[in-house]
Amino acid sequence: MNISIRNIHSSDNASLAVIIRKALEEFGANHPGTVYYDASTDALFELFQHPGAFYLVAEDEGIFLGGAGIFPTEGLPAGTCELVKMYLSPTARGKGIGKLLIDDCLAKAAAIGYTQVYLETMPELKKAVTVYEKFGFEYLEGPLGNTGHFGCDIWMLKKL
Repeated sequence: MNISIRNIHSSDNASLAVIIRKALEEFGANHPGTVYYDASTDALFELFQHPGAFYLVAEDEGIFLGGAGIFPTEGLPAGTCELVKMYLSPTARGKGIGKLLIDDCLAKAAAIGYTQVYLETMPELKKAVTVYEKFGFEYLEGPLGNTGHFGCDIWMLKKL
């Protein structure tokens, strides 16, 4: 594999939306209150033009493997951003690509000046939760900010 990680392009929207929705379907997590139904899932490039936000895409010689982003979600404490839309295609899982994306997201978030990274997920995505634990994300008792994702019931936070 010849993995490259780069910033999102507008032409990436459709491919990334397919990866995100297929992953949620695969794990039975395609229910209301998740990114599966968010209109922004079809317009990630536009969404991540927001100040303090970025989205990284992993690819192997032009083949999309997945992506992850950082977003200053409304209502989060000062200095806190959210790790969002971290999804990989089935062929990309278990190869360290998720680790590369998260490492890059955390480093860039710190460089921007964020001091904490928040995330929301669900039990159906238990492999991802294990990865987040390895990165030092700690469980919270309830949600932070105004994500609108009432379908998520695992909340985690990491200090940078």
